[in-house]
Amino acid sequence: QVQVVESGGGLVQAGGSLRLSCTASGLTFGHYAMGWFRQAPGKEREGVSCVSWGGGETYYTDSVKGRFTISRDNAKNTLYLQMNSLKPEDTAMYYCAADLRRCYTGFAPISGDVGYWGQGTQVTVSS
Repeated sequence: QVQVVESGGGLVQAGGSLRLSCTASGLTFGHYAMGWFRQAPGKEREGVSCVSWGGGETYYTDSVKGRFTISRDNAKNTLYLQMNSLKPEDTAMYYCAADLRRCYTGFAPISGDVGYWGQGTQVTVSS
């Protein structure tokens, strides 16, 4: 049984930082691309960032480029998202996406490509 668990969300002031973590079990973590999506109230879920199985390819949506960094530790079955210079518009529920079908620089990951979702972790940025 695959389990995907996020942690690290919280309330932070604008300009602050948070690091999200995601652990995935029940699958061979190092064989799959992984990613982060987010969904704000009243908006569709969007692909924020992803990383290929070996880390050689990454993607960032334009609004987070230069502020967010995705990384993975295959030995620990863990995915990270370092979020710096946070803005109120980053406020959303953030979801870890495991067994992502593909991750290529320049191509946004889509929900239909996700094999397993975490339960989400709330990020709230106050102005």
